[in-house]
Amino acid sequence: MAEILTMLQGEPSKTEAILKDNIWGTIKEFLNLGIHVGEGDSSIHITIGLFLMLTLSFIVTYFALKWLRKLFTRKMPDEDKQKFISIFKFINYFVYIIVVLVTISAAGINITILITASAALFVGLGLALQELFQDVIGGVFIILDKSLSVGDIVEVDNKVGRVFEIKLRTTRAITRDDKVIIIPNHHFISDIIYNYTQNHRTTRESVNVGVAYGSDVLLVTRILEEAAMEQKGVLPKPKPFVLFEDFGDSSLLFSIQFYVNDSFSDPKIKSAVRYAIDAKFRAHQISIPFPQRDVHIFENSRGNG
Repeated sequence: MAEILTMLQGEPSKTEAILKDNIWGTIKEFLNLGIHVGEGDSSIHITIGLFLMLTLSFIVTYFALKWLRKLFTRKMPDEDKQKFISIFKFINYFVYIIVVLVTISAAGINITILITASAALFVGLGLALQELFQDVIGGVFIILDKSLSVGDIVEVDNKVGRVFEIKLRTTRAITRDDKVIIIPNHHFISDIIYNYTQNHRTTRESVNVGVAYGSDVLLVTRILEEAAMEQKGVLPKPKPFVLFEDFGDSSLLFSIQFYVNDSFSDPKIKSAVRYAIDAKFRAHQISIPFPQRDVHIFENSRGNG
């Protein structure tokens, strides 16, 4: 009797095991449904299971990238966040390609042939986009370390411009003659760029002038200081000052040093200072000499033979 009860109690366990095996076998058969191309090691099996695995990988990757983007840009202003949209899209495409290759490889598909066939394409594409990557990296550094801001005045290739737009690949500035200069961002990490307003808006400018030997140097100094201080745009503090630069070949060389808070418009201020200097020198009979050269003419006379 006890043996019969034991057999009856054991039958449900066997039944459950059989049902589980049948259900799992049915699921495996369903997941293996698909297209089978090729034979042997070169065969490719595109199944429902592979499709579901790729879908799950895409979902996990999407949320992971979204979290990383928020973590990376959490302290950035909204304007800087917008500049990273294009680079995040590029990173997303690159990551998705890797996820696809890893998932396919994990599913048992040999991707060696695919990688070998595309290696030359990737190398050529990398060489072609090398400068583009440098520009993008330069743009990332500019935004992160704040080495350049909108409104800064920079000098590139002897051209001065005021920055009005910073993108990931290029920076745009307007020059003093109202022309737009487009600067690839890799120049800011590989070349020497003068930023006139990196530390503050105030810059020191100068105007050079020479006077004739024998001029009253104290009077010249006073006139130069007055010419600078009277001009609109020249800051009263720090006060303008004069440097006696050198003894030139035909003149005494001076420079008037003054400060402005708009170095983008300093050519106009310098021009006004030169006008004032010329007028004051004329009023005080101070001459600005020009280089003089002595020319000696030798005449050779030949006797008649």
